[in-house]
Amino acid sequence: SVSLKSEIKKLIYTHVGIWLLLLAQMCVGHLKLLPHDQVAMPYQWEYPYLLSILPSLLGLLSFPRNNISYLVLSMISTGLFSVAPLIYGAMEMFPMAQQLYRHGKAYRFIFGFSAVSVMYLVVVV
Repeated sequence: SVSLKSEIKKLIYTHVGIWLLLLAQMCVGHLKLLPHDQVAMPYQWEYPYLLSILPSLLGLLSFPRNNISYLVLSMISTGLFSVAPLIYGAMEMFPMAQQLYRHGKAYRFIFGFSAVSVMYLVVVV
């Protein structure tokens, strides 16, 4: 329906925004444009997460002609390329999150925010 179409478009645009932030973090981290205490090097799970742009592109391609098969492929591949790396990353970073909350120390930052806090915010979104 038309109302669901606009909601899915909003979700896709939000995902593209998060993807662009992650891409910016990777570029800044690898090119050493800022010190590592401001922008952390990417975690291993963030590299496969870059593939999550493919489901978003399929979703956007499905709208002009109402191509349901592209939308179905988009939803299925979102689980593989978006959700799976986030779940793995959450498990990988859980000990660090415990350390952060126990000791009040954060060792990795993304643009001044704790990397753990940013990661859990992304999982919630």
